[in-house]
Amino acid sequence: MTATRDRRPVPDRARKRAIRALAAELGVAYSVAARLLAAPAPAPTRHSQPGFPTGGDEHRAWMFHARANRTFHARVHDTRLATELPTGRAEHLVRRFPPLRAIDTAGPLYAGEHRQSLIAMLYAVLVHESPELLPRPDELTWAADLGEESAVDVPCADLDRAARRLLDGERWRLWPRIDAALTAGEDARDRRVRDAAITLGQELRSTSLRGSVDGARHILDALLAGPHGARPPGTRVCLDGRDGTVVGAEWTAGGPPTGYLVRFDDDSAAQAVPSQEFDLDRGTTAEPDLIPG
Repeated sequence: MTATRDRRPVPDRARKRAIRALAAELGVAYSVAARLLAAPAPAPTRHSQPGFPTGGDEHRAWMFHARANRTFHARVHDTRLATELPTGRAEHLVRRFPPLRAIDTAGPLYAGEHRQSLIAMLYAVLVHESPELLPRPDELTWAADLGEESAVDVPCADLDRAARRLLDGERWRLWPRIDAALTAGEDARDRRVRDAAITLGQELRSTSLRGSVDGARHILDALLAGPHGARPPGTRVCLDGRDGTVVGAEWTAGGPPTGYLVRFDDDSAAQAVPSQEFDLDRGTTAEPDLIPG
């Protein structure tokens, strides 16, 4: 008789990829990331104001969970990174708002291979064109040492909003402004600014950034939504009996968003919805899988 071979479980390739991605993102060993993913997932919680949607994306849920449970030293390291312009803050935001898998007809959110570079370029434009928006260095240092992301967000609020609003203009006007800012930065006295401008300039001239514009917009929308209790991209809503997903927000020079872009499940085209529509008692519901902001 032929010996019966032991039946071994087929390796879960998708899970291994998720473990590797989590390990790389958190800077921990593969075994540590594996234990994190093997543990029970953090229970979703309903809050009076929207948080960051996960859409059932286990990896994204764990990213938020892991960030919320960092050591104080790790938090301070990250908040100090968030004060470094233009590249450090961009890196911080991309880590803080990881990609979200497609929800129904919404398509990928917070995605784009070069979204970090694009966000850094937006900050470079503001450093060049609007230096009055830059927070005072001593204020940033004090906020960073608290180890709280929201503490750094306060002095950076005007700068972050201005970066987001750059994406509302015509793109053919944006690229020359980025190029001019990076060219000027290459002659800066500050070595970090100079090195960043040289690196980003090379990317601008050799890489197509168009596929990362939406992802950069989603990240900045989510960042600005937090203090106002607004709905970040990926939030599931129901308006007049129609289910949909928030894919963007509309911002003015100050205050909460004046409206949202919603992609309803029965229509592939995003529709502009005034924020007042969400304030009416019309059955609006938030995405159930939320990680508090």
